[in-house]
Amino acid sequence: MAPSLGERSISGLQADRVARIRALPTAELHLHIEGTLEPELAFELAARNGIALPFDSLDDLRSRYEFTDLQSFLDLYYECMAVLRTRDDFRTLGERYVQRAFEQGVRHVEIFFDAQAHTVRGVNAEDVLDGLLDALETGRQRGMSGGLILSFLRDRPVLEAMDTLESLAHRAADLLAVGLDSAEVGYPPQLFVPVFARAKELGLHRVAHAGEEGPAEYVRDALDLLGAERIDHGVRSLEDPELIKRLRDERIPLTVCPFSNVRLAVVPDLTKHPILDLLAAGVLATVNSDDPAYFGGYLADNMAGLAEAFDLGDDVLVRLARNSVEGSFASVERKAELHALIDEWARGGGGELLG
Repeated sequence: MAPSLGERSISGLQADRVARIRALPTAELHLHIEGTLEPELAFELAARNGIALPFDSLDDLRSRYEFTDLQSFLDLYYECMAVLRTRDDFRTLGERYVQRAFEQGVRHVEIFFDAQAHTVRGVNAEDVLDGLLDALETGRQRGMSGGLILSFLRDRPVLEAMDTLESLAHRAADLLAVGLDSAEVGYPPQLFVPVFARAKELGLHRVAHAGEEGPAEYVRDALDLLGAERIDHGVRSLEDPELIKRLRDERIPLTVCPFSNVRLAVVPDLTKHPILDLLAAGVLATVNSDDPAYFGGYLADNMAGLAEAFDLGDDVLVRLARNSVEGSFASVERKAELHALIDEWARGGGGELLG
């Protein structure tokens, strides 16, 4: 089996350096739970639910993980999602992610879930929500805080997004935020103005994917029209100096996903990734894994890959970790705890849990 992007990206790092990076406490702000569905779990859940996957074997499925653009990834992403049927399936999926993420230093996570991708298959949205809340509770028992982001599929009807939000309005207290994801080009933010306005009425934070495949203009529209408090991806913001100045001055976080950008041909390779340009411009850029099962690595793998690609020192890694905490929707008290863990790591500790 060919090595993953993560394995290739850190091949030049010493094992102790990789281990230290994996101990760095971080917050993950751009993570699609459906994108953590590893091939082994896909086959396990298929057997549990009596579903025949259209793949001959694990190796056959893994061989499909070569993407030319966002749409080629989404096609496989939705095909594999068919194995997720019950609350227990979503609990299992979430708990597997929590375990792997915790081992990679993640101490706070804000998880996207695509309710529409499941309800159109006859899955109850509350089963999705409750299964993921079960998984977050497992994480809390280990010391990982977090919340859930109901993300709307922008390439499906806006009315469907509104119906999905209304169907979970009575569960707003169990949600952290709403988001906007899936195919970006041709589906500008302004389509979803009423949905995001309703989310604001419900007291939910708002974030949106913009500026990945779509233009920098989509980033500005997500801020101005949707009231987005954070931009997911946003790497094409660099095409607009005035927008970069705004992102810097208003401290608007960008949840950047390096491995994802390479695998979906947003950038040609990791050494060409613009994250250092964003940091140099004073933007609150963070590192995240997006869909780690498909893109070759979890959060610390992305950090280690950047460390190898750019010969990063601890100072830059600490800055990225602090950005992730600052960009989160965690409470002031929790942010202070997370910064203390980062301080400990910077002093040479292992980032163990407080308390």
